[in-house]
Amino acid sequence: MTLRLLTGAAGTALIGLGLYGLLTDPQIADPLGVLVWAVGGLLLHDGLWLPLVLLTGTLLARTWPVRTGLVVAAALTAVALPVVLRAGQDHGNPSVLPLPYLRNWLLLLAGTVLATAVAVAVRARRRRRASPGRP
Repeated sequence: MTLRLLTGAAGTALIGLGLYGLLTDPQIADPLGVLVWAVGGLLLHDGLWLPLVLLTGTLLARTWPVRTGLVVAAALTAVALPVVLRAGQDHGNPSVLPLPYLRNWLLLLAGTVLATAVAVAVRARRRRRASPGRP
């Protein structure tokens, strides 16, 4: 109980510190716009993205490794998609988006598929060994 209260108090203090920084930072010209953007992102994530990922995982995957792979792939896509879609739009500054983001994103997705396949294979092998009456 004490740890829960301390963690809650620390989280509340950090939120307060963040809000204070948002409202007093001279670099931020429109703090209300930043708050609207943050709340919009939260609503988009919790109201659309997360339910969509969970529903897809429930419908497509009965095993936890596949479900985990889908969640990881969705998170990678959410992070990578903005830069993948903007590739080549450097507006005269080649240092803006200098990396091959599409290739890197596809490599990460391939790694996720590989790790998921290995986890499914290991799980299937353990199940076969644990099944009674099998040679």
